[in-house]
This record gives sequence, structure tokens and C-alpha cells, in this order.
Amino acid sequence: MPEIRTHIPRGGVRDGIRRAAAEVDAVTPPGRDRAVDALRAFAILGVVLGHWLVTALVVDGGALHTASPLQHMPWLAPISWAFQTLAVFFLVGGHVATRGYTSARARGVTYGQWLKGRMARLFKPVAAVLALWTVAAVALLLTGVPFGTVRTLVKLALSPMWFLLVFAVLTAATPLLRRLHPLWPLAVVLHVDIVRFGLGGPDWLGWVNLAAGWLVPYTLGAAWTRGELEGRRVGWLLLGGGAVVTAVLVVGAGYPASMVGVPGAQVSNLNPPTLAAVTFGLAQCGLALLLRDRLRRGMRRPFAWAAVALVNLSAMTVFLWHQTALMATTATGLAVGRLPGLHTVPDGLGWVAARLAWLPVFALVLTVCWAAFRSFEQGPRRVGGRASRVIRVHRRTDPAPVKEARRA
Repeated sequence: MPEIRTHIPRGGVRDGIRRAAAEVDAVTPPGRDRAVDALRAFAILGVVLGHWLVTALVVDGGALHTASPLQHMPWLAPISWAFQTLAVFFLVGGHVATRGYTSARARGVTYGQWLKGRMARLFKPVAAVLALWTVAAVALLLTGVPFGTVRTLVKLALSPMWFLLVFAVLTAATPLLRRLHPLWPLAVVLHVDIVRFGLGGPDWLGWVNLAAGWLVPYTLGAAWTRGELEGRRVGWLLLGGGAVVTAVLVVGAGYPASMVGVPGAQVSNLNPPTLAAVTFGLAQCGLALLLRDRLRRGMRRPFAWAAVALVNLSAMTVFLWHQTALMATTATGLAVGRLPGLHTVPDGLGWVAARLAWLPVFALVLTVCWAAFRSFEQGPRRVGGRASRVIRVHRRTDPAPVKEARRA
């Protein structure tokens, strides 16, 4: 059989990527605030990387249980400061929701129609996660896997759901929250913590902060929509004030230094949110506001903008499946044995170095999950030469400016 040689022009793939990025850039309406999309993408990726860095599944006597390097190396707490970015996501979510609702009302769209569209984008990807893990849990139990291990895996896989539930409730209440000042929910968080920690109140009272705590950045996003966060002064005030108050709470009031939950710790800053988590989130929001202009300039580069657009289009898929990618890698690795950074106790710098080496593997498995389940978020794949979903989403937002941009 004769040898078949395929000639691939040098730079062909690279040129194709450049053309695709240029087309995404061209069809984006000139008035779109690209900094909003960039902040959302960074917030999602921050959460994903944070979970991959501080979540360990340790093999102990044939069973798996969760652990964290923050248990054994509390001096690594600054990692949680860099990657616990949920406040930025709620800031952007509040801004986008209030702006979208105001625009929908101006076009004559009813509240029900607007909410239905928002909820569909949030919860359609959830169906695939629930279906797969229901089947997986049953199969694992039937094959004799210990119940404790199955519970650990399912709990870890479904842990992102709490975020979606809170976000969905706040989104549904957007018409009532458009004018709410962030100081009101901040006052609720303050008083809950005073009663809970200062006066010996019940621990369940802290769950009031599950809504009030995330209301603070969400209503801050609404203030952004109202034009109250323009100028750098507000950003510096939030960044400096939030950082100082958080430091006082950690050093002087005994709040945990880690901004994520640590297994075995008596108090978690995140579950439920504490005043320290909220003030830290305000500092993050301040930094995000200060970076807006720089992000707008950076997003003028077609390749950077295309990458951000792709992440935003798959945000829920990436968020919902990143823990599954971690667990799939961990389970597959068990066939080889106890691998460092994957199944071992996270109690030293050796584990940290090994875990960093595993990150590309997690990313690869997440890419496979994305390819398999992205249609639940993006709709059916394109057929017959239709433009890509990224291009179509941006093209339909503002036809006239888009045509002008493409001609240019």
C-alpha cells in the first residue's frame, strides 16, 4: 500500500486560530464592555484552580476521604486569597442581571420571559451532572464501593450546586434588588456575626449570611449598573477598606485566615460566609473595579478576547464539571497505585509540587468533559458551515454595529 503524505502548511493551524479570533473580535458590538466578560472568566477560572489546589482525595484503608493542604500547612492561606473569587462573580452577576432586566423591560419583555431565559442558562447544564452522578453513585454502590467513599465523591461533585442555588435566588429577586444599597445586607452580616460569635448565639444563625453575604457584591453590581461605581476613588476605597477590615478581623478578632473551608476547622469563612469573607470580597471587588480600564485595553487583542468569549460561553460547564475532572483523574490513578499529589496526605511541599504537576492533567480531563457536555449549555453543535456558537452569540446582539465592524 503506498505511503500517504499529508502536507500541512507551516503556520496553517496558527493562521486559522488567528482568523477565528479576528472574526470573533469583528462581530462583537463596539459598545460591549469586554471588561465584564473578562472579570467573569477570571472569577470562574480562579474558583476552578483554587479547588484543584486545595482539594485532596486521600486513600485511607481502601476508602477515599477529603483533605486539604491548608489543614497541614496553614501558612498556605494566601492561596485562598488569590483563588477564592466568588465575590467578583457575584459582582459581575449583579451588574449583568440588573442591566439585562432593565434592557428587557425597555423592550417590553415580561419578568417571566426574562427570568425563564436566565434560569435556562443556569440550570440546563445541571441536568447532565445530576444524571451522570446518579448513575455513577448507584453503579459504585452495586460494585461494593464503601458508602463513605461514594458519599465523599458525590458531595464533592455536587458541591458547586449551592452556588447556583444562591445565584438563582438572587437573580429571581433582581427587580427588588436593583435599588438596594450594599450597606443593608452588610449590616445584616455584621449583626449575625456579633450575635453568633460575640454573644454566643446558635451556629445555625450563620446561615442567614448565605443570602446576605452574597447580596453585598450582587447589590454592588447593581450599583455599577446605576453608574455609582465610576471613577477610581470607589475602587480604592473598597480595596483599601476591605483589606484593612479583613486584616483586623483575622488578626484581632480570631477569624480564620483562610477564605475557604478547611476540613476539621471549627469555623469556616465560606460555609456559611462570615463578615471576614464579605469584607475580603469587597476588597476583591474594589480591585476588579480598578482593573476595568486595563482589561478593556487588553481585550482589544483579538486572541485574548476570543479566549475570554469561549470561557464565558462555557462558564457553567467548566464550573460544574471541574470537580468531576479531578475525581476522574484520582480514580483512574488508583489503578496504578497511591500517586503523590493525587492520593497522598497533603502535608508537605512535595505534595504541593506534585499537585502542580497534575494541573495539566486535570485541565485535559476537564476539556474532555467540556467536549462531551457543552451542548447542554450552548445548544446543539453547528452543522453545515454555520458560524461557531461564539461568533453567533456576539453577532446577534447588535446587528448594525456588527456589520460595520466586519466591513472595517
